[in-house]
Amino acid sequence: MNKFTCSGLLLMGVVTLTSCGGNGVAEVVETPLPPTDQQPVENYAGPAPSTDDIQNFKLALWDNIATEDRCGACHVQGEQSPSFARNDDINLAYTDTNPLITLDSPKDSLLVTKVAGGHNCWLSSAQACADILTTWIANWRGDEAVATEIVLEAPMEKTPGENKNFPADSHLFSTTVYPLLTANCASCHTNSAAIPISPYFAAADINEAYEAAIPRLNLDSPMDSRVVGRVRDEFHNCWTDCASDAQSLVAAIQDMADQIDTTALDPSLVYSKALTLFDGTLATGGGRFESNLIAKWEFKTGSGNTAFDTSGVEPALNLTLSGEYDWVGGYGIQLADGKAQGSTTNSKKIHDLLTSTGELSIEAWIAPANVTQEGPARIVSYSGGKDRRNFTLGQTLYNYDVLLRSDQGDVNGIPMLSTADGDEDLQAALQHVVVNFSPITGRQIYVNGVFTDDLDEQTGAILNEWDDSFAFVLGNEVSGDMPWAGTIRMVAMHNRVLEPGQIIKNFDAGIGQKYFLLFNLSEWLATEQSYIVFKVSQFDNYSYLFSEPYFYNLNSEAIIPDVSLQGLTLGLNGRELTFGQAYANLDTQISPQTYIPGEGQPLSRLGTLVQLEKGPAADEFFLLFDQIGEFEHVRVEAAPPATAIAADTLPQPDIGVKNFAEINASMSVMTGVPLSNAGTKQTFDTLSQQLPSVTNIDSFLASNQMAVTQLAIKYCDALVSSTSLRSAYFSGFDFSQPASTAFTTEVRQQLTTSLLDNMLGSDIESQPSRLDVENELNQLISQLSDCSGDKVCDAQYTQTIVKASCAAVLGSAAMLIQ
Repeated sequence: MNKFTCSGLLLMGVVTLTSCGGNGVAEVVETPLPPTDQQPVENYAGPAPSTDDIQNFKLALWDNIATEDRCGACHVQGEQSPSFARNDDINLAYTDTNPLITLDSPKDSLLVTKVAGGHNCWLSSAQACADILTTWIANWRGDEAVATEIVLEAPMEKTPGENKNFPADSHLFSTTVYPLLTANCASCHTNSAAIPISPYFAAADINEAYEAAIPRLNLDSPMDSRVVGRVRDEFHNCWTDCASDAQSLVAAIQDMADQIDTTALDPSLVYSKALTLFDGTLATGGGRFESNLIAKWEFKTGSGNTAFDTSGVEPALNLTLSGEYDWVGGYGIQLADGKAQGSTTNSKKIHDLLTSTGELSIEAWIAPANVTQEGPARIVSYSGGKDRRNFTLGQTLYNYDVLLRSDQGDVNGIPMLSTADGDEDLQAALQHVVVNFSPITGRQIYVNGVFTDDLDEQTGAILNEWDDSFAFVLGNEVSGDMPWAGTIRMVAMHNRVLEPGQIIKNFDAGIGQKYFLLFNLSEWLATEQSYIVFKVSQFDNYSYLFSEPYFYNLNSEAIIPDVSLQGLTLGLNGRELTFGQAYANLDTQISPQTYIPGEGQPLSRLGTLVQLEKGPAADEFFLLFDQIGEFEHVRVEAAPPATAIAADTLPQPDIGVKNFAEINASMSVMTGVPLSNAGTKQTFDTLSQQLPSVTNIDSFLASNQMAVTQLAIKYCDALVSSTSLRSAYFSGFDFSQPASTAFTTEVRQQLTTSLLDNMLGSDIESQPSRLDVENELNQLISQLSDCSGDKVCDAQYTQTIVKASCAAVLGSAAMLIQ
């Protein structure tokens, strides 16, 4: 019987996996990289695989699970059934494994779901073990990515009911639930604890505690609150007796709920049935390309301080979280001045597997917190400190930066490749970012599936300079040095470049836990099983993302009505939301002509964010309409508010300063030194984070001026040191003369005229007086060319005086102010 037929038998019979050795969590044992050929693992000496599929089974799955620290201690011949990890005959192990596997949907395999439920996971996270098993089974299947068909299912009918909503003020929480939490949970669930554990619902800041507690409290059914279940059902750090402690929490939450009025829905409204997020159909159909995956972090654990590598490639490069971090709902971590770092031992697999191919692809779903971060602020790095790295993906304002150590760069990955300033590719929004490198193309950056068109000068580079003692890290390598603020939803490493089509495939697959919510409209359309479907996910700890609504009927034989649909708005917990209404102006016609059987009728391509209040298990969503067919709700526009009195703001400066890119471009034009000059480019890359990032003159600091001066000196040095450039710029000036005779009155006039004509400009109202600047330059030259005493005034010193005179003008307000 083949493996596809066997997997179907799971519906007809029950296979029991029994525990051995209790329900404790096994300690992770680091194992060497899996064999790349067909050599058996150490504990197998039986018959050879009889078919290619059995060989694939052995290499992809059996070699990984048959070790004694995983399943090989129990599920072997003569021990516990089923003996899928038996080591006497791989062909019999294959037969025993098939009924436990669903190859069409590896995550639904009984082997996976059993471990996901807590059965002898070898890690501290059952979810991580389940994800790794899913990867191994998918590798056995052998295809690069399979997109399974999503079958929409009718949800349970639910009418939007009266709801209790959390008040905006934290006072009621502070007098009911908060005292119990601070008295018994503050040793862990505060950001000031010795080992702080999120959520911080016992924080000293009442507003922070209230915000963290809301998703874990159920006002409508206090006994179903997550904080109660953790104590009552999971025996989580009970302070006396778990049952009585849970009841104390229920009583406190009930006391809070009793003091909150319910919110009733206006009966005159036209609205759909209601759903919670988990009432939807899980959107799991998108396939990803992962044939060359070597490490992957999906952040599904949601708690603790470990981000698990679920790639299935040994050794697992698990990352330890430290510093300022938080877990994000819907999978992810949020960093401020925090990081997630792997051990140098396990990070070595990144070195070994990337240098073996000479290629790499860094893939990440990230959401920068803002576009004002100086940089490169570190996002993804394989690094040995702030000035040594194998690679880094970073951020500088609106730019993505890539530093890569190779035979054509230095130990810090310089020269750096950045996206163009004018393109503003980086935005403070969720983005899919891919960095490719191969010797043929050099470095390439893709954002949301699109190549940024930034070309790398380092083609032909190789990775033979890499250091295998570095550590893989997300966030800043050194606390406080170059911190990155933002959210990371997923990171993957591939040891081959992702082709453009593969990048688009992974971008289209999306990220996080997504659901299709089917809002029932049957009572308004007189057509059964009529729904408006939204794709919904938990965007972060504070919001849900609703997107791409379409009309759909689950009955393929149904007659599609011909009705108008106007003014779709979103409701939450018994009330219409006051913001985030991206579909309020919707005006369309549902009709048989525009409806596509099996696909439905799209209504909008827009998305919107909806606030998270009670948490994904309790927040109740529904839709409201201005009109569906003959049913209509007439809105009465509120009177416009009185015009506010204009605020008397402080006067703003009439002038500003150039930012770092404008300064660099101006100095290039004023000196004639091209932007591509290696010396000035390297100095600019080094100083860019110290140069002004904004044009507001009020924010200009002394450190900014120091960087301007250093860059001006470098440009003037490049100008004077180049025979061709200085000859064209300072026509007639003899640089071979010693300083004691070079600066005659006539020659000095030529020198200052050249500088002022190129740098000061003319007929510009806000520029300094040409005469004043010329007098200052003459004083400087006279002082520097005074050759009395033991001063060496040779021809080299003549060049030094010209460089100093050039830098004095170039680094002044004449260049900087705009």
